[in-house]
Amino acid sequence: MAKETKKQNNNSNNNNKPAPSHRTSAATNSRRQNSKPQGAPRYEWQDSASELIPSFSAVEGSKSARASSSRKKNTMRTSVDILDTLNTQEPAPRKKQEEARPASKTSKAAKTAKTPNAPQKAKTSGEGSASKRTAPKAPKQTTPAERTEKPARLDKKKPARKPIDPNAKIRVIPLGGLSEVGKNITVIEYGEDMIVVDCGMGFPDEDMPGIDLVIPDITYLENNKDRLRGMFLTHGHEDHIGAIPYALRSINPPIYGTRLTLGIIKNKLTEHVLASTPKLCEVKAGDVIEAGQMSVEFIHVNHSIADACALAIHTPLGTILHTGDFKLDTSPIEGDMMDLTRLGELGHEGVLLLMSESTNAERGGFTPSERRVGESFEYIFNKHKDKRLIIATFSSNVHRVQQIIDTSARHGRKVVVTGRSMTNIMGAAIELGYMTVPSGVLIDISDVKRYRPEELTIVTTGSQGEPMSALYRMAFSDHSQITLGQSDLVVLSASAIPGNEKLVGRVINELTRTGIKVMHESAVAVHVSGHACGEELKLMQALTKPRYFMPIHGEYRHLMAHRDIALYMGMDGKNIFVSDIGRVLEIDPKGARFTQEEIPAGRVLVDGYGVGDVGNIVLRDRLHLAQDGLIVVVATISENGGGLLSGPDIVSRGFVYVREAESLMDETRMIAAAAISEGLKGKGGYIDRMALKKRIKDDVTKFLYGKTGRKPMILPVIMDV
Repeated sequence: MAKETKKQNNNSNNNNKPAPSHRTSAATNSRRQNSKPQGAPRYEWQDSASELIPSFSAVEGSKSARASSSRKKNTMRTSVDILDTLNTQEPAPRKKQEEARPASKTSKAAKTAKTPNAPQKAKTSGEGSASKRTAPKAPKQTTPAERTEKPARLDKKKPARKPIDPNAKIRVIPLGGLSEVGKNITVIEYGEDMIVVDCGMGFPDEDMPGIDLVIPDITYLENNKDRLRGMFLTHGHEDHIGAIPYALRSINPPIYGTRLTLGIIKNKLTEHVLASTPKLCEVKAGDVIEAGQMSVEFIHVNHSIADACALAIHTPLGTILHTGDFKLDTSPIEGDMMDLTRLGELGHEGVLLLMSESTNAERGGFTPSERRVGESFEYIFNKHKDKRLIIATFSSNVHRVQQIIDTSARHGRKVVVTGRSMTNIMGAAIELGYMTVPSGVLIDISDVKRYRPEELTIVTTGSQGEPMSALYRMAFSDHSQITLGQSDLVVLSASAIPGNEKLVGRVINELTRTGIKVMHESAVAVHVSGHACGEELKLMQALTKPRYFMPIHGEYRHLMAHRDIALYMGMDGKNIFVSDIGRVLEIDPKGARFTQEEIPAGRVLVDGYGVGDVGNIVLRDRLHLAQDGLIVVVATISENGGGLLSGPDIVSRGFVYVREAESLMDETRMIAAAAISEGLKGKGGYIDRMALKKRIKDDVTKFLYGKTGRKPMILPVIMDV
C-alpha cells in the first residue's frame, strides 16, 4: 500500500544522520498543530464507517445513531450547527507557526513508529505557548489490523530511483476532464503500478433531462484494482472529488489529500453507505508519498479553495508534473504564494511531462488576486448601507466567504448562511481552522426577522442558477424563511460556468422583474477566477521546461489554445499531445506517442439513487417525450384472433390538449382501428403482436406528422379477451 512520509526537523547536534530535504510553505505549516504522539499515524483504520468518518460538530454527532433511512436528512448541516460549533469548539487559528522539535526526539518518535508495541510519549502544544504540555499517556493497544506504518522520508529533490527496466513504460490515460468541463480524472501507470489523480463529477447538459450528476466510467480501474496504489487529490472542488463516493462502491484505494480536501470528502461520505471503510490519508504540501515504483510529491499552489496542490509524480523514467487547478496570486488572502521555487527546482532537475490546466488558456494576462474582490465588497458595503445584502458565491471558496464575513463585521452587520453546501463546507472550514468568525456575527436564519434589513448580510448558494438552490428559491418567492424585496441588493460573486449561462440569466431576469437590483462581475469586480490565464501558463512552461506537454482540464478549444501557448514558448509541436478521454499516451526511453489502444471511458449518469441505469436509449426516449409528447393507443382484441372487440382509445400526453383537438383524436382513432383490422386479416388464431404494434405505430405516426408536423412517441397497448 502507498505510504505517507511525514516531516522531520533536525535541530540537534546529537543526531549524526543527515536530515532529508523537505520544503513546505509557512502558511501550510501554520495550520498544522500536531497534538498526537510523534510517529503516531494521522488516521487509524476503524472497523466502522462511523468511527472513520466522524461528524463535524456535536450536533451532527448526536444524529449519527439514527436509522439509515434518514441518514441523508440527518447529516445536512444547518446554521444552528455552525453556531454550535463556534460555541462549543474553539476553532484553530488560521495562521500559526509549528514549534520546532529537536531532531533527537524526532528520531525517537520514528523508532517508536516502527515498533507499534513500544510505549509512546504524548505531547500537545498549547494555544500560543510551548510550555503547556500534558502528562505522558499510556500506549493504546491496537490490533495488527488497526496499525498503520509510517513510511520513511524520501528526499524529494533526489527521489529514490529504481533501476530502469528497458521495457518499462509510462502510460497516461485521461478518463475525464478533456474536451469537457469537470469530471476530472487521470490514470498514470508505470510497470505494474497505477495511480489515479482526482475523481470528479460533472453537471448534466441540456440534453440530459432528469439527470442529477455525471461521473466518469471507471471500468478500467475496476478491472485493474489490484494494481491501484492510491488516489491522489489536488483540491476539494466537486469537479475533482465529487465522484469519489460512487467510485468507492467498486474500488477502495488509499485516498491522499490535504486536510480541507479530506474534510469535505468526509462530509460527503456521511450521505453514502459503503461496503468497506474508506482509507483516507491526510497529507500537506511538501509531503512525498510512495506508490510502488512511483512517488508523489504535493506542491503548494494558489486556487479559489484552500489547500490546493500540484503533484510531482516521480518515476524511474522521469518526473510528471500535474498542476491541478492553479493561479499565481502574489497576495493571497491566507498563506503564501504558490511554490514557484520548487517548480523551478523541478524544471532544473528535468520534467519529463507537464500536464497543465487549460480553463483560462484563451484569456491573456494574469488572473487578478482574490484581494481585489475584498476591495469591491468594501465599496458595495459602503455605497449600500441602507440595503440588505444577499451575496451568492461558490460554497467551496472559503477565502471569499471569509472576506464577506470580515467586511460584514467591520460594518456592524450580522451574517446569515443559507444553502446546504454552503453550511456544510463553511462548518467544516470553521472546525478545521480555515475560517474564523468574530463572536456574535453569525446568526441563525430563523432570527432574520429580529434585525432591520440594513443590519444583515445573507451568504447563499445559487450563483450558477441551480433550480433548487437557495437563491433560485428566493428569486421565485419559494424560500420558506427569506423573502426578497426592493430593499435588497443581490450580488452574484461568481461567473457562470459554461453551460449555465441561461440558468443564471433566468434568475437575474426574475430578480430584476420584481424590482431587485442585481450586481455581477460585468458591473463591478465581485469575482476573480481561480484559474491561470495566459501569462501564468507561460510562466509554468518557463519554470518547468518540460520535454513533453499535455494540456488538460477544458473544452477542446481551451486545449488547443494552451497548445498554441506552448508553441509560443518554443516547444516542438511533435512533443505536444492534445489527448482525449480513453486515449493512451505512452512514454519510454525512445520517446512519447499515442497508442492504438482505446481504454473504456465515458460518462455514467446518476439519476436519484440509480447509478448507470440510465443510458443513451433512456435519454433518447426522454428527449423524444420532452420535444413531441406521447400518444397511447389502447385496444382490445379477441384472443383467438377474431377481430377488434373494443377501442381503440387514444390518450394524449404532452402532444395536444384533447378537448381542443377532438376532431384530430377521432381521426387518429379511425387510423388506428384500420391498422388493427388490417393487421388481423387472414391471421386465423395466430397473432404476431410485434408486427401488429409496429403497423399501428407506423400508420399513426405518418398520419400525425402529416397533420401537425410532429412525431410524438406512439405506445400501442393490445389486450386479449
